[in-house]
Amino acid sequence: MTEGLRERKKRQTRQRISEVALGLFVERGFERVTIAEVAAAAEVSVNTLYNYYEAKEDLVLPPDQASPQRLADIVRARQPGESAARAVLDRLRDELRRRDRSVGLTEGFGRVFDMMRAAPTLTARLEDLGRQMTDALATVLAEEAGAAPDDQMPRLVAGQIGWFHSLVYAEIGRRIVAGEKPDAIAEAVLQLLGLVEELLSEQALGYAVRER
Repeated sequence: MTEGLRERKKRQTRQRISEVALGLFVERGFERVTIAEVAAAAEVSVNTLYNYYEAKEDLVLPPDQASPQRLADIVRARQPGESAARAVLDRLRDELRRRDRSVGLTEGFGRVFDMMRAAPTLTARLEDLGRQMTDALATVLAEEAGAAPDDQMPRLVAGQIGWFHSLVYAEIGRRIVAGEKPDAIAEAVLQLLGLVEELLSEQALGYAVRER
């Protein structure tokens, strides 16, 4: 479907607001920049900005990119014969190899990461996002497995997946702070995922395999 003029302008405005906001946040700190200042710098009204972003934190962690449904969506889209855990492992490996923006492997992300670490509201939101991802995944696993209400396996497997998903981001962050380059980080985290896969039990790795 071809993008219409109206949709393209909205997308461009949204992108411009986000880029301007990140620039100001990195330069001055997230807490020191107001929504009004972002709007003025992006040459839009405050009301227009709020039409695109409901909260200040959304300018850094847009809901369409930092979604509580991320893990659940990956598992829903897994291929026949693929388990839930392996689907997430494969997605992470693909994102690392592509140096995908979603895992922070772009030049200059170090300064963005430092800004985020220094903002309590952003770090709290990231922690809450991780919990929401795991909860949403547990719900999907329970539905697909037809699990009884007292069956703990969906939540346990979701917890394991949530753990290594968070581990990847924590390791990337640690290496960014240490000044490593995206290519070196990607290779190191790919090796880490190999160790994670060896560590996980066959029961966790083989849970919720999609029927062929």
